[in-house]
Amino acid sequence: MSYFENYLNANKAYVDLHGNKHLPLKPKTRVAILTCMDSRLHVAPALGLALGDAHILRNAGGRVTDDVIRSLVISQQQLGTREVVVMHHTDCGAQTFTNDSFAQQLQRDLGVDVEGQDFLPFDDIEASVRHDVNLLKASPLIPDDIVISGAVYDVDTGRITEVN
Repeated sequence: MSYFENYLNANKAYVDLHGNKHLPLKPKTRVAILTCMDSRLHVAPALGLALGDAHILRNAGGRVTDDVIRSLVISQQQLGTREVVVMHHTDCGAQTFTNDSFAQQLQRDLGVDVEGQDFLPFDDIEASVRHDVNLLKASPLIPDDIVISGAVYDVDTGRITEVN
């Protein structure tokens, strides 16, 4: 049995718990959270969120990209969010490589030349959070009245620390 088949079986139990709730389209807290795709981050319980409370955007490293800005613009302009939290985490896979080393690996393993591609790795976690917060604040597509905060999630303890 594949993991997907296991997921479908688990979903049957989830459906029984979920019931026929019709949650509003707009997130209740009016918050969008940008974080990493890391499987050790269980964002909703870590932040005390329930179903329908917030938009959660995830990608490798929890980095601000053009697609993240696209999603945030939709979140804000169509669905009413007024706050963004950028949350990176300790022990991130994006801290384990450089663009050059990864490009060499992809050339070797896949025969694909990705020289010049930025995979957004980082060394300093707090600096990466500040960088991404500043990217959002500088974007002409993110209004000045949107509250933007930064944080680091510790994968060993679950503690979230604000980054100023």
